[in-house]
Amino acid sequence: MLKLATVETNEDLNKIKEELERTKMELGILYEISNAMRTTLKLDEILYIILTGVTAHIGLGFNRAILFLVNEKEKIIEGKMGFGPESGEEANRIWTQIEQEKMNLEDLINAYKTSDKTIESGFNKQVKRLRLPVHEQNGGLLALGVLDGMPLLLSGENLQKYRDDPVIQLLRSEELALIPLKAKDKVNGIIVADNLITKKAISKDDIRMLRMLANQAGLAVENSQLYEKTVMRAHSDSLTELWNHGYFQYLLQTELEKTKATKAPLTLMLIDIDFFKIYNDTLGHQAGDKALKELAQLLKNQSRKMDYVCRYGGEEFSIILPQTEKKEAFLIAERLRQDIIKLRFCNEGILPQKQLTVSIGLSSFPEDGEAPSELINASDRNLYQAKHQGKNTTCCT
Repeated sequence: MLKLATVETNEDLNKIKEELERTKMELGILYEISNAMRTTLKLDEILYIILTGVTAHIGLGFNRAILFLVNEKEKIIEGKMGFGPESGEEANRIWTQIEQEKMNLEDLINAYKTSDKTIESGFNKQVKRLRLPVHEQNGGLLALGVLDGMPLLLSGENLQKYRDDPVIQLLRSEELALIPLKAKDKVNGIIVADNLITKKAISKDDIRMLRMLANQAGLAVENSQLYEKTVMRAHSDSLTELWNHGYFQYLLQTELEKTKATKAPLTLMLIDIDFFKIYNDTLGHQAGDKALKELAQLLKNQSRKMDYVCRYGGEEFSIILPQTEKKEAFLIAERLRQDIIKLRFCNEGILPQKQLTVSIGLSSFPEDGEAPSELINASDRNLYQAKHQGKNTTCCT
């Protein structure tokens, strides 16, 4: 009897030791992820760290994970980043490489910070196309997660109820976890994770760890968004809400340094409104300001995400086009010029050409210069040439 009691006691002690070891490991993982999130305020790096923590073998070990953020202004949930192999073969290749190179969490995060982030996986591109409303009726799973603020573990019949949901259609999982990100009791994002490749069941411990990570992630995302808003206010033109002249100079210098390192092309575009002094003097500064704002909005909406649209000064605008040769930039400039012609500005009939138009000058790295001042001077010369040729035209020599 005493011997049996001793055996049971040893088994209990072993279980306690195992639980303590697991708890120690889990706290270590969360501590490492939390420390990594404190090293940056850049949103893309924060999102990468979160998803690395969710998917890495030295993290929570899920096969795939997606991070969505709530866009309160537009009342939608946007797909921001997705991690995961697109096949078993790709998964084995990635996991084998990580194991062979003995990469820890810090190594994986640093690899992203120093890499060229322009190359994206097909899975990540599909994730970024997801934009779903925050409505109970037609928002689906993500809206449920945002509005209820509670974690969901879906499998079997529960998953079948949402088989037409865009997230389920994308993942085609047999089981998935959906965990809200919170900051000050307000949901600002959603993590969706699954084990498509390994088919490993998602346990209660997995959900608990995801919730603990999500609590830290929600605060990190909020801090990053507040930082980005502060940067925007500090470097934006108050009238047009485009980047101001000072920040344009910084951006051009920074992009040129990247361009030189990667040996990629870059083009600078200067845009000037034709006869703007006549428009401003005749109709008044309020009408002139309104025209500047409308033009700025068009330039921002019609430009690519990779481009930097700035207010150069007065009635001049500038656009930095990374990874863009002059020939492609000319086509972009002509499209913008034609779009501006089509836009109807208030009382534009008073202008000599009976409509508000722009002249555009282009210069490219490296053929027109390698320093910011050289590119600006070259664009300015071409802009002057466009004016000299009768305005409402694009010049690039």
